[in-house]
Amino acid sequence: MRKSADWMIQLDERILEYVESQGWAMPSMLARERQFPEYEGVISDRCKRLHYCGFLDPIHGEMYDITAEGRLYLQGEIDAAHQPYAKASAVFERWDFPPGWDPGPIRFKL
Repeated sequence: MRKSADWMIQLDERILEYVESQGWAMPSMLARERQFPEYEGVISDRCKRLHYCGFLDPIHGEMYDITAEGRLYLQGEIDAAHQPYAKASAVFERWDFPPGWDPGPIRFKL
């Protein structure tokens, strides 16, 4: 039985299963497949999270291959909760702020 982490969704397992069966995949390929009704951007974000936790490795650009840990997860041998937590600020550059950046006081207009 697979042991997923709290941050994982069903799409993550489908991505891992597909990449394992095909040898490699790109988010654009997955978005064209019938079993992946999600947008390419969503699939790309999930692939980045799976890479951050060690289940996928980028081969070239947006091309991903499954890692040994990813295979062990699919076999139920690894508990994903013990892998690095894939929070958005750690995974996506668009959430990174320069060191020492301070937004100042937050003001809301009502």
